Amino acid sequence: MTRPVGRPSKYDPDYCERVITLGKLGKSIEQIACELNVGTRTIYEWRDVHEDFSRALEMAKEFEQNWWETIAQTHMIEEKDCAKLNASIWSRSMAARFPKKYRESTKTEITGADGQPLLAGIEVSFVTPKRDESAS
Repeated sequence: MTRPVGRPSKYDPDYCERVITLGKLGKSIEQIACELNVGTRTIYEWRDVHEDFSRALEMAKEFEQNWWETIAQTHMIEEKDCAKLNASIWSRSMAARFPKKYRESTKTEITGADGQPLLAGIEVSFVTPKRDESAS
């Protein structure tokens, strides 16, 4: 019988429900790791080994995004004496947390006349220099 190498895992299947609950509160993977008193690397290792934990993390990420989007929706219209949304901070946070859906990107294309390529081709020719008979 072989003994496993390293420390035994602190994984507990009950973490799945806790992960989902933290996702519903808008917590990131890093915050979830801190709440479970482990590192993010451990979270990703558990995700890769435990299918139930992987599903819980996926759900937590969806709940996290829902929490942040709801905050924006409920604070988009400012009312007197109510909490206000700092739109630029919210936007940057969303781009960092959910880059696939909220990343701002700019695409620049450079073309020649009438949308043609700038360079259609390169022609190289070799020329034999003329001999200057008077210099000899």
